[in-house]
Amino acid sequence: MTRDQRTVGIVGLGFGRAHIAAWQAAGCRVVALCRRSLDEARGVADRYGVPEVFAGWEEMLERARPEIVVVATPPRLHRAIAEAALAAGAHVLCEKPLARTAAEARAMREAATRAGRVAMTCFNWRFPAAMARLHAMVEEGFLGRVFHVACRYFVPRWAEEGVAPTWRMDRREAGHGAMGDLGVHLIDLVRWNFGEFARVSAHAGVAYPSRTVPGGGKPADTEDFCAVLGELASGAHVTLTVSRVSRAANEHTLEAYGTRGAVRYRLGREGEAWYRGDLQAASGLGAFAPVSVGTALAGSAGAGDQLEVTGRATIGPLVERFLQGIEKGESPSPSFEDGMRAQAVLDAIAESASRGGWVPVA
Repeated sequence: MTRDQRTVGIVGLGFGRAHIAAWQAAGCRVVALCRRSLDEARGVADRYGVPEVFAGWEEMLERARPEIVVVATPPRLHRAIAEAALAAGAHVLCEKPLARTAAEARAMREAATRAGRVAMTCFNWRFPAAMARLHAMVEEGFLGRVFHVACRYFVPRWAEEGVAPTWRMDRREAGHGAMGDLGVHLIDLVRWNFGEFARVSAHAGVAYPSRTVPGGGKPADTEDFCAVLGELASGAHVTLTVSRVSRAANEHTLEAYGTRGAVRYRLGREGEAWYRGDLQAASGLGAFAPVSVGTALAGSAGAGDQLEVTGRATIGPLVERFLQGIEKGESPSPSFEDGMRAQAVLDAIAESASRGGWVPVA
């Protein structure tokens, strides 16, 4: 089957809208969109030339029968939608965090194995050109034995107290707060580049105790910021700092230092081609110097609004890997296995933030 014959259905049109641009740029046909508000779904469908819209994902799976299903809903729904899509014979790309708990994520991974379908987690921040170059340098041994890694992810989205709450403030819907929304990307980048977490210790907080979940049924109960100290199986130390209430900041960074060298990575949201990222490196006793990073992206990747650019530039390369996985009959990394392992780290962080002290990662 050629790419222009592969059909895609997308459930959830918040960040899910970024996926439309990514799949269309890859030559696939997005044939169905699903959102609770049909009027809003129709507006998005008209913008991108998508023929069908649905208010319920069950109806979308039954009537549109897409070959590929993208799950971009609150995490509470990830397992049910993914398992139903896999049982219907579809391949699945699921947004992060893969689920609310590692147990849910494990069930999703097992469902994908039983179905024999491609199943990947949308860890799209592996794919900026500067991060890909950093990964290659680590694989080549540029750092030597790694001593410590420092990561941060700061955004200002809920810095104002009066901003309306969303499902992300509700642990029943989201499972985790800033760590599930932002920190899970850092967890994945650390795992991908430097290996598994052995244990973590965390401290987290809620910015505005006056906030409630949508509808006002209870106080918001997911963290707005969190600081994590971790130890990898290799013995390397890791610090993770995340915030969704950081005024004027919109970036994520990673620094790593080892026996032979050091690297500094940053991805902000300012300037042209921001999606490439910036990388610096130092070897021996030398100072940091810029590292040239190429990109195979088409010039059109930078066209459109922020979600469309994010889709084409960072989800697009993941989509290419996903399609190659279908052709080869395998689930490439970042797979549901990667999503599950990242979820286990999230669970340990949540436990440590709740009771204090070090918590081993299962």
